[in-house]
Amino acid sequence: MQPPLPLAGLNVLVVDDDDDSRFYVTTVLETDGATVVAVASADAALEALVKLQPKVLVCDIAMPGKDGYTLIRKVRSLEPDQGGKIPAAALTAYADSEDRVRALEAGFQAHVAKPVDPSQLVAIVANLVATCQSY
Repeated sequence: MQPPLPLAGLNVLVVDDDDDSRFYVTTVLETDGATVVAVASADAALEALVKLQPKVLVCDIAMPGKDGYTLIRKVRSLEPDQGGKIPAAALTAYADSEDRVRALEAGFQAHVAKPVDPSQLVAIVANLVATCQSY
């Protein structure tokens, strides 16, 4: 008998303007059992967040128009029943310590440098859910 997948039954919202990155993150998370909705913009993410009520947000920072910082600030301004308390990870090429601090101050609970190892990504998402049960 196979052990359960670490992300089984978990609904995840992935936001990244890059098609390849979005495909990669979606594939990794789905392989480990998550149900993923992937969108290419902050506006689409806000719409999906309110409509679908995912349990975790994985978001790129550098996107045209509204970036990931703008998105997470808007998310954090929402009521909890609208998704305002969703656990969120910034998945970004901006990987130095200042970028990490900026992401955490903006409202992300995790800052992950691209490229990310598949097992590390799964562990981060699983950890977000485990440590943010009150969200």
